[in-house]
Amino acid sequence: MENTQTGDVKMPITYEDLKQSLVDSGRPYDFDMIDRAYALAEKAHGGQRRRSGEPYICHPLSVASILVELGMDSESIAAALMHDVAEDTPVTVAEIKQKFGPDVALLVDGVTKLTQIKFSNVEDRQAENLRKMLLAMSQDVRVMIIKLCDRLHNMRTGDAWPEQKRRDKALETMEVYAPIAHRLGISNIKEELEDRSLHYLDPVGYETIRDLLNKHGDEFLHTVCHTIAKHLAENGIQKATIRHRVKSIYGIYLQNKDFEEIYDIYAVRIILENVSECYNALGLIHDMYHPLPNRFKDYISTPKPNGYQSLHTTVIGREAIPFEVQIRTWDMDRMAEYGIAAHWKYKAGITNGSSDKLDERLAWVRQLLESQRSSADATDLLSDIKSDLLPEEVFAFTPRGDVINLPAGATAIDFAYAIHSAVGNRMIGAKVNNRIVPIDHKVQTGEIIEIITGPENRGPSRDWLNIVKTSEAKNKIRNWFKKERREENIQEGREALERELRRNLMSMTDEQHETFME
Repeated sequence: MENTQTGDVKMPITYEDLKQSLVDSGRPYDFDMIDRAYALAEKAHGGQRRRSGEPYICHPLSVASILVELGMDSESIAAALMHDVAEDTPVTVAEIKQKFGPDVALLVDGVTKLTQIKFSNVEDRQAENLRKMLLAMSQDVRVMIIKLCDRLHNMRTGDAWPEQKRRDKALETMEVYAPIAHRLGISNIKEELEDRSLHYLDPVGYETIRDLLNKHGDEFLHTVCHTIAKHLAENGIQKATIRHRVKSIYGIYLQNKDFEEIYDIYAVRIILENVSECYNALGLIHDMYHPLPNRFKDYISTPKPNGYQSLHTTVIGREAIPFEVQIRTWDMDRMAEYGIAAHWKYKAGITNGSSDKLDERLAWVRQLLESQRSSADATDLLSDIKSDLLPEEVFAFTPRGDVINLPAGATAIDFAYAIHSAVGNRMIGAKVNNRIVPIDHKVQTGEIIEIITGPENRGPSRDWLNIVKTSEAKNKIRNWFKKERREENIQEGREALERELRRNLMSMTDEQHETFME
């Protein structure tokens, strides 16, 4: 999937186009299930149209076709076709579950829930929490991949939105969705999401870079590729696949330098059979072209945290244009292009309705770890993934849309104290998604929680100390009692001591009591 420039969106796709791409992929798709999913979606969306005026069904068809390019499985394709049904039509998730089974229903339900979250002015800290929360909500990572493709198609057709909505969506894409695509290692989707967002956020900057790229480029790269192929073949490397690419517009924009000062605008990728050929080819490239100092990176021996492996070197040719050369094996190339989606694209048995449910959610973690074998960073990677994805944390919203993150098992009281000690101290009840719940309600990821507060002089109850989960809440409750109720505490302490003495059949005179206390 090459990075397409904005403005070159293809014509609306039909179901025949989608089926043709499924057949062309050569993978064993479950056509019966996909046919049924399409029939249900087409009927449910009926006469609905998109803002652009085209029939609504074009959107789910386009999302499904992006998933086919990524090589996703039958269940993902079926869920993509139905991903807006539960939100925009009378069809329910229960109905989908009954007709397509729990897996497809889980995917549709997950995408629907993600779609319902509205983000406004996301600050950095919030954005990180949101990304974690979205990943945690996708119990199955396929939910997140479908959502990314959904957002990508919306950005491709965003010209139909009013201007303010375009900017809001672009900002949200840049801050929330593109970083998730990066974290899942799906580089082509990440780059296209960034470029299309930039097109709406800074059209002038975008156009300037695009024009510069169009002016230079293709001819130069074709010549270089031809020269390299010839030189490698003469030196015994016959089976090299050579591709070239131009850096993404946003990637250039971020560097904030003059065009001439950016060394990796043009890149040539050499894909080889094995690792020893990679290092061999590196030597040959350095024979042919002058390598720039400090621009060599060996990500084969030390992969990046998202599993990316490759040799990178920047060289300069006779035309005095620097370009980057990336050298990698086929396995590394798949991982770099498709990231986590490579797990589906390159594993047999794509109709995995019966796939052993070996905790699908961690299947991709295992895959990332396989590509990390040779790296000392594997432990960092695992802890990254744990902190990002495993259910040790929950994320919930305040009614204003702020994200509060808490350890799993935390209660509504913990939530109140996480907002502010004054909110916790005055808490008399809580609503979750507008329904009243008990104050010991355990917070679940994605809930919107409103804390109901009483008068200012109201304080917490001692019993809360046995209910709350976070040390922050415990400390704040204890501090309140220390400050507000000193006399009461002394009295309670005295009574507790007397009870204990009576239990042990002991008694004390006042004098003895004084001495004992000292």
